[in-house]
Amino acid sequence: MKRIGVLSLQGSVEEHIAMLSKLRGIKPVEVNSSAGIKSVDGLILPGGESTTISRLLNIFEMADPLRKRIESGMPVWGTCAGMILLAKEVLGERPHLALMDISVRRNSYGRQLGSFRVTMPIPEISPHPIECVFIRAPWVERVWGTVRVLAEENGHIIAARQKNMLVTSFHPELTDDTAVHSAFAAMC
Repeated sequence: MKRIGVLSLQGSVEEHIAMLSKLRGIKPVEVNSSAGIKSVDGLILPGGESTTISRLLNIFEMADPLRKRIESGMPVWGTCAGMILLAKEVLGERPHLALMDISVRRNSYGRQLGSFRVTMPIPEISPHPIECVFIRAPWVERVWGTVRVLAEENGHIIAARQKNMLVTSFHPELTDDTAVHSAFAAMC
């Protein structure tokens, strides 16, 4: 059974755990320590507040162990704030984990009231269109290196992959569709 962790310092932890619980052969695990990072086959960095999550990673001395696990090939999926954490470049601020060859713009879709849903095909993730929920979401301004763009919405990159790293600016954990969680489980 694959152990897939959800970084449980802040953000949409319970929602990701609930989605992973629907998948066969997956044991969802809340990860809130360096030992937890070492114990999982893959890790989701959830949506939430990227600055807060980054500070907590440093306070609890988890940032370096997390960075090393990802650099050594552990699959990781960053949703919304998780995308910001993984980006090598964050416009207007210094990067956090700085692992993925992407430049990200925070809160690109505006304020909380500007949240929206759209259903779109993302063939590399699902054979059927996926409902994408955007809440104060970032988007990817540019990619380089070996990053593959998986989806765009209105001309902006909202999903990408580089080696063992997957990022989405939307929140699949807020829908009933397990397609993105299944795709990530397959990466593990």
